[in-house]
Amino acid sequence: MKAVRIHEYGGPEVLKYEDIELPTAKANEVLIRVKACALNHLDLWIRQGKPRVKTLPHILGSDNSGEVVQAGDLCWRVKPGQRVLLAPGVSCRECEQCVSGQDNQCSQYTLFGSGIPGGNREYMTAPEYAVIPIPDSLGFEEAAAAPLVFLTARTTCARR
Repeated sequence: MKAVRIHEYGGPEVLKYEDIELPTAKANEVLIRVKACALNHLDLWIRQGKPRVKTLPHILGSDNSGEVVQAGDLCWRVKPGQRVLLAPGVSCRECEQCVSGQDNQCSQYTLFGSGIPGGNREYMTAPEYAVIPIPDSLGFEEAAAAPLVFLTARTTCARR
């Protein structure tokens, strides 16, 4: 499968279109065929090394939408063929902060395209809880334009 990755920090010239291995979904994950991945300021900042990611090469892309290709054995909310967007925040789902609804305060909290590989690729996996079905009336590009913006609003309101 194809992906756009960075192997070093810098301008647009560091983006490399290359072949990588197809990811495998775990029992609690969903395999998504990425149909749209919006460009966010976070992508630009990470590409420039502000903040730096743990390992390179890295796949950018926090705002993603697509179709479910496969659902793991423990998944029950979504099915293959469903149109979805991905909530960009990923957490442990077990600590006190997560259980109380403040998952953005989790010590393991991260974002697609930041702490974990993002959607600038043909296929990606995501925990089922991060997968949100979208109606047929919403285009993939429109759906990919929403996730991180709404997460910012939620985080800002939660900290007030």
